[in-house]
Amino acid sequence: MEKARKESENERRKSKFWAYLLWLFGGLFGAHHVYLGRDDQAFVYISTFGGYMGLGWLRDIYRIPAYVADANDDPAFIKDFKHKVKTNRKPPFSTVRFAAETAVAYLWAELFNSAIPQDEVYGINFRHMILLIPAVIALGVWTVGNIGREQGSIWIALISAYLLYPTLYYIADDSMWLFLMVIVSSLCFDTFSKQWRLKPKKKKSLVRRATCLGLAIMLFLAVIGNYLYFNAVITDSEGEEIKLSEAIQHFLTSPIWTDLKASLEATWNQAKHQGFWATWAQLVDLTDPRGEINAYKVLGLSQTASQTEVTARWRTLSRDNHPDKVKGSEEERRKAQETFMEIQQAYEILSQAKNRRQRRNRRSDA
Repeated sequence: MEKARKESENERRKSKFWAYLLWLFGGLFGAHHVYLGRDDQAFVYISTFGGYMGLGWLRDIYRIPAYVADANDDPAFIKDFKHKVKTNRKPPFSTVRFAAETAVAYLWAELFNSAIPQDEVYGINFRHMILLIPAVIALGVWTVGNIGREQGSIWIALISAYLLYPTLYYIADDSMWLFLMVIVSSLCFDTFSKQWRLKPKKKKSLVRRATCLGLAIMLFLAVIGNYLYFNAVITDSEGEEIKLSEAIQHFLTSPIWTDLKASLEATWNQAKHQGFWATWAQLVDLTDPRGEINAYKVLGLSQTASQTEVTARWRTLSRDNHPDKVKGSEEERRKAQETFMEIQQAYEILSQAKNRRQRRNRRSDA
């Protein structure tokens, strides 16, 4: 029994190798934090693309050993943690954690504010949802503040954010208003709410962890989708703003999309009748990997032209477009030189294609 228990514990122990491997290939989306059981930090990375545009991901290069030791309840880590608790009644101020609290809270609040529909939807005005912005700020501060061996109640951050909500009517700039609430909420949380997490978080089943993280990601994606559908705009060539949702609808009826859709359907039908690899070979040929299709186009010939026609056309174009015949400006001479070089390159490509076909025919005859 004792041996089985030890083997089970060894299986649950986290490895630095796997943590660094997941950091390298999925760290921007918090894969290594999921592996180490730090799901809250993983979600922060997902919602901020690697800890605010990769900054947290880079910092984890030297932080991963400590995270692994924490996950494994390493005796040296526990001893150092107990020493910190004895030395400091509460966690000391951390510039990195405070910056992360403010950055995440501000980003979430800005995204939520941007996702609130500006216009009425089916006669309903959703602008009143701005009342939830302080709650979003408090949630961001509380989430970052509860990562690892530190914790705190959300209420202090929530109350302080709502106390500053009325300043919206005195501060015209929404960004400044959000920033003020974020800073005050983070300061109040760190000053009055933050404390040591003396007992490790209760272990959750993999299913429960996946469900919670999945729901959080779905909610985050829903907010992004709301912004893209209701408020996102693009600017056309005339400088006019068009709603992204309307632009997509118009794109789906545009000639470029209908032609592409028809081509894709034709390719799919061809693949069903001729087979995937035969269709793939034709698609590769259509991409003109050797440049032969473009070479015929440069010489003004069809792809069925004989080598004699190619040579005759090349001589005519070379003579007519020779740079020495151009007596104009420097720009005109430069363009003539480029045209002349294109003609020479096209002829060389088609000549090489002819030589390849001749060698292939000789090998097949032999």
